[in-house]
Amino acid sequence: MEPMQTQSTAEPTRTETTPGMPAVEIPRGTVVLAATPIGNTADASARLVALLEHADIVAAEDTRRLYALANRLGVHVGGSVVAYHDHNEREKADGLLDRVEAGATVLVVSDAGMPTINDPGLTVVRRAIERGLPVTCAPGPSAVLDALALSGLPTDRFCYEGFLPRKHAERMQYLRAMRGERRTMVFYETLHRIAESMDDLLEAFGPDRRMALCRELTKDYEQVRRGTIAEIRDGVAADPPRGEMVLVVAGASDEEAQAAAPAALSVEDLAVLAVDRAREDGLRVKDAIAQVVEEHPMADGTLANRKQVYAAVLEMRS
Repeated sequence: MEPMQTQSTAEPTRTETTPGMPAVEIPRGTVVLAATPIGNTADASARLVALLEHADIVAAEDTRRLYALANRLGVHVGGSVVAYHDHNEREKADGLLDRVEAGATVLVVSDAGMPTINDPGLTVVRRAIERGLPVTCAPGPSAVLDALALSGLPTDRFCYEGFLPRKHAERMQYLRAMRGERRTMVFYETLHRIAESMDDLLEAFGPDRRMALCRELTKDYEQVRRGTIAEIRDGVAADPPRGEMVLVVAGASDEEAQAAAPAALSVEDLAVLAVDRAREDGLRVKDAIAQVVEEHPMADGTLANRKQVYAAVLEMRS
């Protein structure tokens, strides 16, 4: 087991003030991941504004969009700006962290929402952790959480699955594997693939599973369509949605999860596997039984009774 890692303490902060905004502390010698608005510029936080003005370096997914956001906010980006995106983040990360080590504040922003969530940023976070350098967040807008909250579906347990696969065959294989998922599922999808994806959701999950299609979140034309998969699919066909979309799909019911679960092996099947394992790997039968039982849980997640499996092995041998 790897030892627990403790993040080193950042250097002293400096407090910056912007007219009309609360004072904000800018951490020195730190990587700061900052969420940017996903549509409504007014969602920008006071911390984001101060960081844009006073960070020593701003690593932006798209520098043009960064400056467009700054213009809308009436902010002058004070530090140096570097492009930091999917195609160069591995080669750029250590250079940015060298500056952090020297005491600089490095701000990482994506086009919209929180860096690392389907956007660049994970590499610099991992490398900072490896090098013992401080990383913090200036949280804010999130399309995933926004859509989840608006969907009306359970929020106590959910999973974010990113964009659905592009190709039909891969998408269907992926969705079939998700049939037994009990948590509420959140996906991204594009307007170019939404019709095909709705067809595939219908085939994979059936017509009656509840879902929500959320589009243009926080913008003037924000829309949330709620209903069954069949209803949303028909609505997409009749009135194709535009803009950026988040799909929120209810998790499987107990019956659906059980139907999707792989068939559990019988005690006799486990006994056969254990005998074969013992012979092939040179193990004691009891050790082979322990391994086989652990590897093949029952449909409800529990493990078969080892004594019953051992008794089945003795029955086979007799």
